[in-house]
Amino acid sequence: MEYRTGSIGRVLIIRFDHDDDFLAELKQLILAEKIKSGWFQILGGVRQAGVVTGPKEPVMPPEPVWREVNEAREVLGTGSVHMDGEEPRIHLHAAMGHHGNTLTACIRENTKVYLILEMILFELQGIDASRPWYEKGGFNRLTFA
Repeated sequence: MEYRTGSIGRVLIIRFDHDDDFLAELKQLILAEKIKSGWFQILGGVRQAGVVTGPKEPVMPPEPVWREVNEAREVLGTGSVHMDGEEPRIHLHAAMGHHGNTLTACIRENTKVYLILEMILFELQGIDASRPWYEKGGFNRLTFA
């Protein structure tokens, strides 16, 4: 285990609207606001997303199990963002409900908002963290300087 202490900087309240590409627009916002590290929560709806529901086997590096979400789902999730050089690396896990059935997954790509998606983003300050590629694990891992 490793850890660092810091503080909360700015707090951003963000609204994404119907058909917005959530992850693409979030990355643009992070770059525009020069956020190096942050933690966030989302609440609302998605109608499309490429998600990972876990590894096929509990080994490193993992082989992800991909699934496409292509119907309106209520969503509640939490995630973090840290930079990999100049690229924001977003790590988001969420529960997505549809007619009483819930899918919990890591939301990775092709995200389209259904109706509205609200977000609160806490900028983290005083923590020198990044998310570079971790070859052994096969993913971008939170790393401290």
